[in-house]
Amino acid sequence: MSKLKNKIMGTWELVSYYRLDEDGEKIYPLGEDPKGFLIYTADGYMSAQLMKQGRINYSLEGLHNGTEQEMAEAAHGYHAYSGKYDIDEVDGSIYHHNEVSLIPNRLGDVQDRQIQFEEDTISITSRTSSTHIVWKKAENNQQE
Repeated sequence: MSKLKNKIMGTWELVSYYRLDEDGEKIYPLGEDPKGFLIYTADGYMSAQLMKQGRINYSLEGLHNGTEQEMAEAAHGYHAYSGKYDIDEVDGSIYHHNEVSLIPNRLGDVQDRQIQFEEDTISITSRTSSTHIVWKKAENNQQE
């Protein structure tokens, strides 16, 4: 197993998610206190789930029983995708293959990301946009 893969494997909890506009100002697409998890498995799969806190509940119970407006608002405050991942050990890149995605036009995309480590956090930045995501290693949830 590669050194980078060994370092990223496991579950990460979202610390911050923002983009920089043309003037260098931070824009928080999911608010300033989003919640999320990023999971890398040993067998080469990943899953990213990010959400805005305080989203409104559907007025009716059930997975698909929201009104169109409720479902649109729920989706607007959520980002999710998963699939296989590849690592370039030389330049510290990771490639996320979008095999499932909340955003249909991202299906089949490969996201090229740069990873930087600092103690128990990783910063993942996009090479093609000004998106910055910081994750911290999640607590071990296994009972011993």
